[in-house]
Amino acid sequence: MRTYLVPIDFSDASIHAAEYAAELSKQTNVDHIVLLNAYYVSPLETMLPTPDMVQLLEDEVEQNAADRITKLYHLKDKISKLVRAGVQISIHLNRSHLLRAVVENVSAKNADLVILGSKGNSSQSGSDIGSHVVSISKASPVAVIVVPPGYSFENIKRVVVACDFDKVKDTVPLESLKRLLDKKKFELLVVNIDKESRHLAADAERDAQESALYEMLAPYKPNYSYVNNTDVINGILQFATDNDAQLVIALPHKYSFFQSLLHDSVSQQLAESAAVPVLLLK
Repeated sequence: MRTYLVPIDFSDASIHAAEYAAELSKQTNVDHIVLLNAYYVSPLETMLPTPDMVQLLEDEVEQNAADRITKLYHLKDKISKLVRAGVQISIHLNRSHLLRAVVENVSAKNADLVILGSKGNSSQSGSDIGSHVVSISKASPVAVIVVPPGYSFENIKRVVVACDFDKVKDTVPLESLKRLLDKKKFELLVVNIDKESRHLAADAERDAQESALYEMLAPYKPNYSYVNNTDVINGILQFATDNDAQLVIALPHKYSFFQSLLHDSVSQQLAESAAVPVLLLK
């Protein structure tokens, strides 16, 4: 991965995500981190007063933009002390909605990864993150890492891959996963999501041998396990916590943990419950 895009709304969570990106640079081949702030002002706000009879003047809009750029520069200075030597940090202010800004800048900046806090990233200050995590995860053409606000960065030594052994033959982006794993030195734990507890007595590795993952992951010598939990999200995240993992990788297909994350009803649960960062592959 060569470029990280980090949406920033100046909340503690988004700043924490930027710090995570900086620390992650020490373990990856990234050479560019882009700090993105999305600032949308409707034309009507400068033409018509609000119900409170407040009308934005163009000078106020420009001053707001200037203040945001100043804050981005301050954040750039802060994380420049954390990144690996040689990593470039740039800032960008987008006068559009957050989702559009992320999608446009993934393309414009050739970003390989979006890193965002699990709370606080929005175009409007004070808004809740839940729907934005979901919408960005759905719309982003590249992988997304969701960073819990309370997570203290650790070097990635152990990674959990959450999947269904029976449903990975044609829908898992194996090449994307392989690129992520190649040349990385960490322990790999592959977990089958089994919320109906059908495999309580099964041999996880034996069952995995029939899946598309097994041959591809063989060089990394993963350990295979089942999670028997009616609550898929809590089951996976608890497994990651119990095994002292530093990252959970969710594979994007309709049977996966990833699909569960894309339901609005559980997005807030992810934001509040995840103890480790979650990587949503594309």
